[in-house]
Amino acid sequence: HGDAVHTAPDEAEDAEMRDADSTAAATATATVATTASASETSIATTTVAGIPKVGFTVCSADEIAQMPTTERIMPDVPVPESKIPLHSEVFEGGDEAQPRCEFLRDHFFHEGRLREKDALAILRGATQLLRAEPTLLTLDSPVTICGDVHGQYYDLMKLFEVGGDPRSTQYLFLGDYVDRGYFSIECLLYLYALKLRHRQTLFMLRGNHECRHLTDYFTFKLECMHKYSEQVYEAAVESFCALPLGAVVNKQFLCIHGGLSPELHTLDDLRNLDRFREPPTHGLMCDLLWADPVEDFGHEKSRSLFMHNYARGCSYFFSYAATCAFLERNGLLSLVRAHEAQDAGYRMYRKSKATGFPAVITLFSAPNYLDAYNNKAAVLKYENNVMNIRQFNYSPHPYWLPNFMDVFTWSLPFVGEKMTDMLLAILDICTKDELEEGSESSSSNISISINESSVEASAAATATAKAAGLHMHHSELEQRRETIRRKILAVGKVARIFHVLRSEAETVNELKGLLGTQRLPAGQLSAGGRGLRMAVLSFEEAKRYDRDNEKLPPIRKQGSSGQRVEDAVSQVMTEEQAAYDAAERKVGSLAALEERLEYHTRAMSQDKQPYGY
Repeated sequence: HGDAVHTAPDEAEDAEMRDADSTAAATATATVATTASASETSIATTTVAGIPKVGFTVCSADEIAQMPTTERIMPDVPVPESKIPLHSEVFEGGDEAQPRCEFLRDHFFHEGRLREKDALAILRGATQLLRAEPTLLTLDSPVTICGDVHGQYYDLMKLFEVGGDPRSTQYLFLGDYVDRGYFSIECLLYLYALKLRHRQTLFMLRGNHECRHLTDYFTFKLECMHKYSEQVYEAAVESFCALPLGAVVNKQFLCIHGGLSPELHTLDDLRNLDRFREPPTHGLMCDLLWADPVEDFGHEKSRSLFMHNYARGCSYFFSYAATCAFLERNGLLSLVRAHEAQDAGYRMYRKSKATGFPAVITLFSAPNYLDAYNNKAAVLKYENNVMNIRQFNYSPHPYWLPNFMDVFTWSLPFVGEKMTDMLLAILDICTKDELEEGSESSSSNISISINESSVEASAAATATAKAAGLHMHHSELEQRRETIRRKILAVGKVARIFHVLRSEAETVNELKGLLGTQRLPAGQLSAGGRGLRMAVLSFEEAKRYDRDNEKLPPIRKQGSSGQRVEDAVSQVMTEEQAAYDAAERKVGSLAALEERLEYHTRAMSQDKQPYGY
């Protein structure tokens, strides 16, 4: 995956693809030449504009032998770290309670992995440490508070540059360390290593994605299975149940991942909550992880304190009145939370009338979320009773194929494109046979042109047809030509779609991920590569496309891990299969075309006039 480089077609190429449908019909010309001997009939190859052409270079054996086979295709792309470090390199003096954080930071940065037993040691050590912490932490300032990370390891490195060295800075993370990004296990292992090394200055809360249900539904389990094993995944899920649910900072700010609950009256309700379990779909624990402030916070049209959260499919929207009442009841200044992507990386909600301070502050620390949102990230630094918001942009990261698929699965659109080329070539030959009007003259030539508006036979073809004794009603001939014209258009369009799928496969899968579906909207592929890349341009558009993925996922049957991997990679083939099925319905089965071609070949060799459709 380190060598994967995606090159998008330029605007000229996109324009060519957009015009392919009309061009295919306008310039597809079938030419049949017959010689004096019927057995020596030759058929010229049809050229259809708009269909990509492939050039083949013939190399000699000596040239092939001189080709370098040890050089990387893209030498400027860093080589992923392949060396697995020793136990003594991961832990200081072999002590599993003292991981070497600087080494792990650089090792993960170069895409390195650990021995499974070392990864398990970090996960289990952190679990034991987190289990001993209270459900509601109590922290003093100064502190740097961070929002969602979502497996964006390279942006996490930028976060520590902006927020301060973890060796000398107190950190509080609000959850959602895994899922959606492709470096979730690296984020989790590194943060747990920091926790083991700086147990009194780095604190981590639980997010809604730190559970078995969501990590199985999204990408974290698949990532663990690909990079490590199911045992590592199980150890990670066990650690999630040990994460605290909230923190009070400087006796002023309640920090949680989601939001308030109608069951949360005082801080003791949170302190006494049993957190060592999978989050339920309702109740106080669910609300702490899933709730959101209502969108028109402070300007609600309804007087309800809590409303059903239709955006999440569970929990509640909490109102300005409910927030102010809770803060006043517990002597707090503000609620600091994460859970929602923000264009600027943060959002300050309406100020409390009692304190003049924002009643709710939302933080989001994953810049350019999903490589599509184009949002900034932010962290909150609170020191000397002064609150500073620091923003930062995304950092480049190594590329992974969607859903960790292998290159053979990735290459299937190439196969589909070539199959449509084959279908088109066969159809072109049949077209010439179908339109062959026969001639016993050694010097006769027939030329049939197909365009967007009509299919007209040349005067020479008409004369030859009459000479051969062919008597066909004009309307029937036009109907047959129109049918063939439509078939060429259909296969040309399918070939163009496969070309888009091949060259824009990354963008297609990005849109599928945002839409939470296996199929793109009707007409999206027909827009060409440029249309796909222009589909998601703004934060609001990306958020709108991704809203289904923000809901509580449905509970699905637990199959084998291999089956779930197969299900994940099969998602990217749904659109291609649909396109192929459409082509097959348009032009008939390949076997039928081959049989038709054989018949026409025999008929021509016997100097007979072939039948039409």
